[in-house]
Amino acid sequence: MPAEHTPRREVVTGVPRSARRAPGHAPARSEISEQTTLGTTYVRSLMRSQLRTALTALAALALLVGALPLYFALPGAFGGGPLSPLVVAATLGIAVYPVMWLIARWYVHRAERNERDFVRLVEGR
Repeated sequence: MPAEHTPRREVVTGVPRSARRAPGHAPARSEISEQTTLGTTYVRSLMRSQLRTALTALAALALLVGALPLYFALPGAFGGGPLSPLVVAATLGIAVYPVMWLIARWYVHRAERNERDFVRLVEGR
């Protein structure tokens, strides 16, 4: 009777335990700390998103403040007299500040969200 042919055994190994990364150590974090091209790209993308957020908030604020002279000149353009000082004071003192506060609040929330997204990207979550 012929001997049965047994398949050759092969050993499969993984990365040695000493070469594995420490828990919580993401590749993107090392790319940033080592200042590689990829790490620079990550940081530049965060800076670009923060700049876009700041410019959007600045544009909204400029539209708000830039439109005020037009708003004050509008009654005179239609034949009416100038606005009373009480209306001007109420507009500047009451109506403008809540809108500015909303713009500032939006900006802070958006900037924090950009940073959270960046941390998630870096930590690989």
